[in-house]
Amino acid sequence: MRSRPIGFLLSTLAGAALVFGGATATASANPSSAPETGSASVGAARAADGCYTWSGTLREGSSGEAVRQLQIRVAGYPGTGNQIAIDGAFGPATKAAVTRFQAAYGLAADGIAGPATFSKIYQLQDDDCTPVNFTYAELNRCNSDWSGGKVSAATARANALVTMWKLQAMRHAMGDRPITVNGGFRSVSCNSAVGGAANSRHMYGHAADLGAGSQGFCALAQAARNHGFTEILGPGYPGHNDHTHVAGGSGRFWSAPSCGI
Repeated sequence: MRSRPIGFLLSTLAGAALVFGGATATASANPSSAPETGSASVGAARAADGCYTWSGTLREGSSGEAVRQLQIRVAGYPGTGNQIAIDGAFGPATKAAVTRFQAAYGLAADGIAGPATFSKIYQLQDDDCTPVNFTYAELNRCNSDWSGGKVSAATARANALVTMWKLQAMRHAMGDRPITVNGGFRSVSCNSAVGGAANSRHMYGHAADLGAGSQGFCALAQAARNHGFTEILGPGYPGHNDHTHVAGGSGRFWSAPSCGI
C-alpha cells in the first residue's frame, strides 16, 4: 500500500473530529458504526484527502460531480452481470452499489454515503485518485499520454480509472490477494502490433488483461461477473488460455468455456 495523506490519517483516528458542513462530527472507534449523516465545511474537509474530498451526505436523488466521483469508486459493486452508469445521478442502481460497498467493508449498509463511507474510500485511494492496489502505469503499457486510441486520451484515462476501481472491488472480494495486470489501454497501433481485435475495448481504456497470480485464470473470470465487467474472456476462448481479459463498456459478452462461463 502506498503512503496515505496525513489529513486522512488524522481523520480516521478513533475519537478524532471529522468536520462536516460547519458542524463537527465525532469519529467512532468502530468505523462500521459511524453515522452516515451530516453536512461538510468544505474548507476544513479538504485536508481529508489528496485526491477528492466529499462534503455532506449523498443519497438517492442527489446529483452532480460529487455523485459522479462516488460512482467511480463503487463501480465494482453493481451486482452480478450489471454495471452502473457514471453519470452523476444518484438513482436506485447507485444506491444498490453503495449498499454493497458498505456491506463489503463492514459499514452500516443503508445506501447513504456519509462520513464512514467516505472515510473508507479515502483509505482505499491514492492522491492521483487510483485505488491503492492499482496504478495508471499498470493499465497503460502502450504509451505515456493515453493517446492514439478510439477515444480521446482524457476519456481513455478516465475509463481506465473506472476499470481499476472495479478491479479493486474484485480484489477485495477475492480475499485481498494481489491481482496481476499485464496490460490495459492500447493505442490503435499498439493494438495492431499485438494482434488485437479491430474493435478491442483496450483501445477505449475499458479493458485489462490479468495474469493467473495466486487465484488462477478461472477464479478471476468467475469473480469478474460480479464486479461490473461486461466483457470477460478466458480459458477456452480462442487466444485467451494464457490470461483472463475483463472489460467494461456497452453490451455483454462472457466466454471462458473451460471455466464454465
